[in-house]
Amino acid sequence: MAKSYRVNEIFCSVQGEGMRVGTANCFLRFTGCNETCRVETHGFDCDTEFASGRDLSLDEIIAELRVVGPACDWIVLTGGEPALQVDSELIDGLHAAGFRLAIETNGSIELPPGLDWITVSPKVAEHAIRQKTADEVKYVRGYGQAIPKTVVQATHKLISPAFSGDQLDARTLAWCIDLVKQHPDWRLSVQMHKSWRVR
Repeated sequence: MAKSYRVNEIFCSVQGEGMRVGTANCFLRFTGCNETCRVETHGFDCDTEFASGRDLSLDEIIAELRVVGPACDWIVLTGGEPALQVDSELIDGLHAAGFRLAIETNGSIELPPGLDWITVSPKVAEHAIRQKTADEVKYVRGYGQAIPKTVVQATHKLISPAFSGDQLDARTLAWCIDLVKQHPDWRLSVQMHKSWRVR
């Protein structure tokens, strides 16, 4: 029997944040996460539904990707926490099908090799981060939260102001802009998909 992955949804959209913002991608969202993000502990509430899902084989995943985004060659592996399920078999199979692979992870699990673009968005304490190399590291920041002392070695370091639902508080945005002004090795990354009203 073929191995299956628990998948929440597969859809095509534009990347709404980070260094690849505005590019067309298929999103492969996996079910489940090993963190619970709340304002009290993380500075923001998680607003993504990733609890539901269905079991799909690699072949079924590829077939759906070709339907929802026939012109897309970039796949974003996301969640929840995709590292709970992403393995070498999935990476190799999607590469063999002609896709390039980006992943958005909280960094709490070390990733298998072979991914084309890694975004680490830590939701755990720095000492608990296991994925310590990335193309970009992105921290969500609420009003009053400081620039992190990250253990992640990344080409790009990003600060993303926390939203409340689809709303970005002007005070939070101004705070994050000031953080970047004071720390020019960091860059502002706003969740543009919320402004664009796309997934």
